[in-house]
This record gives sequence, C-alpha cells and structure tokens, in this order.
Amino acid sequence: MNRRNFLKTTAAGAAVLPTFSILHAEEGVIGPADDQLNIAIIGYGAEGEILTDDCVKIPGIRIRALCDIWEVRRKMAKGRLRALGHNINIYEDYREMLDKEDKNIDAVVVATPDWMHAEHACYCLRKGKPVYCEKEMSNQLSRAREMVLAARETGLPLQIGHQRRSNPRYMHAINTVMRENRVLGRITHAYAQWNRSVAPFTTIKSSRLNIPIETLQKYGYENMEQFLNWRWFAKYGGGPMVDLGSHQIDLFFWVWDCAPIAVTAVGGNDYYNRQMNDNVMAIYQFKTKEGLINRAFYQVLTTSSRGGFYEQFMGEDGYLTLSEISARGNTAAPEPGKDWTRFTKMGILNESKTPVPLAVERSNDISLDSRVTKAAAGLPLPVELVKPAHMPHLENFFLAVRRKDAKLLNCDAELAYESAVAVLAANRSVAEGKTIYFKPEDFKVPADAKHDPAKAMGEQPKNA
Repeated sequence: MNRRNFLKTTAAGAAVLPTFSILHAEEGVIGPADDQLNIAIIGYGAEGEILTDDCVKIPGIRIRALCDIWEVRRKMAKGRLRALGHNINIYEDYREMLDKEDKNIDAVVVATPDWMHAEHACYCLRKGKPVYCEKEMSNQLSRAREMVLAARETGLPLQIGHQRRSNPRYMHAINTVMRENRVLGRITHAYAQWNRSVAPFTTIKSSRLNIPIETLQKYGYENMEQFLNWRWFAKYGGGPMVDLGSHQIDLFFWVWDCAPIAVTAVGGNDYYNRQMNDNVMAIYQFKTKEGLINRAFYQVLTTSSRGGFYEQFMGEDGYLTLSEISARGNTAAPEPGKDWTRFTKMGILNESKTPVPLAVERSNDISLDSRVTKAAAGLPLPVELVKPAHMPHLENFFLAVRRKDAKLLNCDAELAYESAVAVLAANRSVAEGKTIYFKPEDFKVPADAKHDPAKAMGEQPKNA
C-alpha cells in the first residue's frame, strides 16, 4: 500500500488541512544553517506529518527521533524521513524516547490529540527541552494552566501552534494596516468562519492496520473509532469550535489588543449525533483599553462548506478580509468617500487591478441607501506567503531555541492561554444556555498558582 492510498483510509487522510498557495513573503533570519538543531516529534498523525514536512524544509533542522502509538504511522515516518536523509529512531512511548535520546535532542515538536498536549509538553519542558506544541493547548483549562506554569518554571521556549501569529501577511494586515496606521479607522466589528462539508467518521478498512486493543487502552482509548476521531469525543478534544475556532478567535485578541468581556454562543449536535457540537455560532464582546465596546461573530459549521474559512474586520473607514489561503481573503476596501491613495503610495496597500463595484439595486419605488449602492474595489495586501503555512511559526520557535530566549516567541503559552479561555467558554455557553462573562483575571494564570508535579511529569489524573 503506497502512502497516498494509505492516507485515504486513515485519520491522516481525513483531517489534513488544505494545501496553501505559495506566493511571495518576507524572509526572516532564523540563524545560520550550520547551527544545527536536533529535534524529536511526538505524534505523527495528520498535523504531525504537516509539521514534520515543514521542519525538514528548514535549514539546520535534523529530526533524530519520533514517537507515535500507532506502529503503522511510526514505520511510515521512518521510511519517509530516512528517504530525506534523516536517520531517526522510532518509539511507541514518549518517555522512553526522551530518556534514551536525551543527549541527542535539542527541542521537541508535540502534535498529539489535545487532551495529551499538557502531559507531553510539560514532561519535555521538565526534561530541559524547548517545545513547539500544536493548539489547542488543552481541552481542559486546568491542563492549559499546567503548561503555562511549566514554561514559567523552566524558562524554556514553549510555542503554541497559532501559526497566523507568524504569518507575514497577517502580521502586516494586523500590525501595520489596522493597528499602526489605523487604515480602517475604529474597527467596530469582526466576523470569522470555518465551514466544512459533511464527513463521516474515519474508519480503517483493513483490520490488520488497527492498533492492538491493549495498546489503545494503555494510552487511554477504548477503540480505534475514538483514536481516529478523537476531536468528536469530550475526553479527547473540544469539537470543531475548539479545533478550528481557536485559530481565528485568537485574531480578535490580536486586532483589539484586549480580551473579551463576554461570549454568547448557540449550537448543537444536530446532524451527526456525536458527543461534541457539530455547529456553533458565538458572539464575543470586547471592551478596549479606551473603553470602547466592539463585537465579533464566529461561526463553525460541519455540514456546509459555504465560504470556507476567512476573517473580516470592519471599521468606520473600511473593511479588510483575510484568509490563510489568500485567494479567499487578501484585500481591504474603503468606505464610500474615503480616499486611501496615501496608503497605496506608502506601500501599505497595493493598487487595485480589478475593480468590482456593487450593482445598484432598485425596486419600483425604493432605491437603496446611497451608502450601500456602490463598493470600492478591493486593494490587495502587498505581503504574501512563500512558504507552507506552519513554516514561519516553526522558524520563529527555532530562532528562540537557538538564542535561548523565550521572549522571541510570537505565541508563547501565556498568550495562547488567553484564547484557550475564550474558545472553551463558547462550548460552555452552548452547554449551559447562557452568556459567559469574563473578568480580566480569567485570562491570566496567577503568579502564586501551584504547579502539580504529577501532571507535569506525565502521570494521568485518576478521572482522565
């Protein structure tokens, strides 16, 4: 069975993110190529494969060891990486890997299901290894706190995989266009969505590919169905709201430079009859440092792919649409009467090449308000991405590792914890049928919070 056919029958094929357009980007200096870093990978599922493929493209990065509880995936990784010149050792248990490879590993990439992120990240940090950990930090806020505390106590870099934080186009759009130059004026509202079409549970056609039941149970799974579809089970994940929403809701924090004061969400398990909600619609309210109230709407659907995934920010002077796939969002447009010539001359925005005005709609006796009958052409952003979407974020992590400076991270645990609070609260709002109100202290782990060494060293809580 070749790799392509295998992916069609495994979780790796079901959850792979789209391939992003490779365009133009600003290059970042990540250190000399001969300053080699040896890394280990924990988890070689869909996301683990994406991150591994990106790592091998980065100069000076060598993969020395890899761990996964699925033998088929371990062997696949070993063959693929050895073909690329990385002579790796493979393991089933991450603790055995860290113990045996301690002197051979400089950093670890964690790409396991959400419920194991805290255990894996904390164990590696306590072993003296900087960690790049996929988002969401955890499907339990208490475990996310453990990650923050472990990073504080060790002082080591812990990057969380909100990769848009290192995407040069997002950095330009949010930092330069919206915040520094206030091209949109006051941004009063935001909208984001991630819609996917109907998809059944992932299954394995050949039983010989299954993980032995005793191995599954050893690592906390009852069967292959749970292992392959962990995002849909409350023990292991947070459903689409957490899996997809965490990427985009994090952007609201970034744009407004503050945390929300409330979230009201509705949704349900209306289509699949699974444990986690298959659709959620959430309204977040923000209060800026200036005391202004702004609102953002977020939608995630798993029964329609209409519009795919993108983010929009709407201000008094114009609006901006973004997406990791630039074809779905890469433009800003002024409100009628606003002249943005100075911004194109400054190079903040490109001039439009294809004006698309909104048609004037009329009825027999009523014409539309003149403020909405004509839309200015979108002005493209001048910065694009020439690399796979996760690659700049990994480069940022390796820069912090090389320089032994966690302050260089674009999304450390403290920052990622804030969005984890907001995203997990949306699921709670749905479950409890009420608005969840936040206090500023909800988004910070107290300085006097106590670290649980049992959790940090990978001992699973009794109720897990």
